[in-house]
Amino acid sequence: MLTRVDRMLLAVRDREAAADTFRRILGAERVREGTSRLLGARRTVVQVGISQFELLEPASEGAVLAHLERWDEGILAVGFSAADLSALGSRLSQRGVSYSEEDGRLWVASDQTPGMNVVLSPDEERSPVGLINWLYEVTNIVDDHERAAAFYADAFGLDPARFSPIHSDRYGYTGQLLLFNPPQQLDRIELTQITEPSLAMGRFAASRGQSIYMGYVETDDVAAVQRRLDERGARYAGRSDDPNPEGLFIHPTALHGMLMGVSRTNLAWSWSGRPELAQR
Repeated sequence: MLTRVDRMLLAVRDREAAADTFRRILGAERVREGTSRLLGARRTVVQVGISQFELLEPASEGAVLAHLERWDEGILAVGFSAADLSALGSRLSQRGVSYSEEDGRLWVASDQTPGMNVVLSPDEERSPVGLINWLYEVTNIVDDHERAAAFYADAFGLDPARFSPIHSDRYGYTGQLLLFNPPQQLDRIELTQITEPSLAMGRFAASRGQSIYMGYVETDDVAAVQRRLDERGARYAGRSDDPNPEGLFIHPTALHGMLMGVSRTNLAWSWSGRPELAQR
């Protein structure tokens, strides 16, 4: 029932500064301003590609302020779109998954999932802007990837036959990709179960438990993103298993607490079960 990885929600201390960062690095354009009583926040929404990033600054007590006080800036939630939001809401209720409603969207708190705050929105057509094409992945660190996959398949109406196993000794995890609609789209939830606690993802999991770790975006021009990072003196790392500019990782210090993977168009199929689609 999910169609896209539609957005990321970030808890930030200064949404104007965050909007400027996304503009300078990714070519983001401001879409709208607003507030969320549910989250106790003032909101600036920017768009890059066809995806949106909600930059949430605390206005009162709530989830945004709590995140900043405990973890500092970073990813608060992921957003998915659905063709029939009403039907998805009914499906969640039937399965005992609680949610709140605000501004025509559904908010599913992390205590209802394997550690992810989730916003569900109706499908919306958008014209792409900026340097990336779209956000296609959220990484959810979990204790048991098989149990988490079963939960998401049931709750969100995903087809397990479309899922792809993953394993990385370099990054210290095993798990699976919960692909929504392959081979037409890369959109998915990446489930990672830690196998090596001493590595970066393992240390993050030791601190935060089941949680959102990062997001991944796709672009036709990785080098252009790299140049903008260099111009700002922002921290990033190249993918060690491919020659640059095949992809890179933008460090959380460069994007207000968000770790963002950047891959060139179709490259991610090489680790998503369909390597033949990864050609240029």
